[in-house]
Amino acid sequence: MQKTLNELVTLDGVGLHSGKPARLVLNPAPAGHGIVFRRSDLTADNEIAALWSNVNQEPLNTRLVNEAGVSVATIEHLMAALAGTGINNVLVEIDGPEVPILDGSAAPFVKAIMTTGIKRQPAPLRVIEVLDTIEVLNGDAVARLSPATSLQIDFSIEFPDEAIGAQAKQLNMANGAFVRELCDSRTFCRNSDVIAMHKAGLALGGSLDNAVVVEGDQVLTPGGLRHDDEAVRHKMLDALGDLYTAGAPIIGRYTGVRAGHALTNKLLRAMFDTPGAWRWVHCDATLSSRLPGVGVRLTDLAAVA
Repeated sequence: MQKTLNELVTLDGVGLHSGKPARLVLNPAPAGHGIVFRRSDLTADNEIAALWSNVNQEPLNTRLVNEAGVSVATIEHLMAALAGTGINNVLVEIDGPEVPILDGSAAPFVKAIMTTGIKRQPAPLRVIEVLDTIEVLNGDAVARLSPATSLQIDFSIEFPDEAIGAQAKQLNMANGAFVRELCDSRTFCRNSDVIAMHKAGLALGGSLDNAVVVEGDQVLTPGGLRHDDEAVRHKMLDALGDLYTAGAPIIGRYTGVRAGHALTNKLLRAMFDTPGAWRWVHCDATLSSRLPGVGVRLTDLAAVA
């Protein structure tokens, strides 16, 4: 069955890159609506479906753009929260061009969704089943989808800073794993990158309150890490959010090696451009039990949220 929210949810914060105040309202939506963003500060051409075909490929965030050029940026953490709690239909109203960064993770979105509650809708759910392996490359970065019986994410990263270094993690996303294992992991960056981004007019809303900042073997963010491998967990969080722009849950194994937002979008485009690599499948009870949003509980959410 498809799902939406019991009631609307409002969240306030600032945009990571713009540094401007942002208010987000998640509204329940009817079955078949999908996930749609609406710029409430505009009166025309202000809606954008959260689909891979509307993604403008950028390295630092996932940005949706419609045919009129209206955009909404940094959607990936919210999309991960919607995927991880099994929300299929929602109208996302936002009063500016960027989703608020909040604490840099998906946990505040998850808490808001699970606190207001999730409503089942009397309509069948379709998922995308991966039938053949699809892979895209960018230098030494790799993103791959291959057949599996549930959504599985396998990610590895390597950074020169000892505080991050080489990290790898594999996770079956079924049975609420996202809420328990990934959703509280924050975006991260090197201090040298922060300086460079600020000079370029980016990450103006970034701070030690909404990102893990490292320099060499030091974690500069007060309180340190939430997980020893928080960096790779966050990359998995990003991947889940970006994959949800497929327009439905995916049944398959995602493998990312140094992959980012743009490469994951390139992977989705390659999959949809490859006949026979995927198919639509109607969820029965067995398949539904393997989806990321099944079995989630508010008590599974980490105390940081």
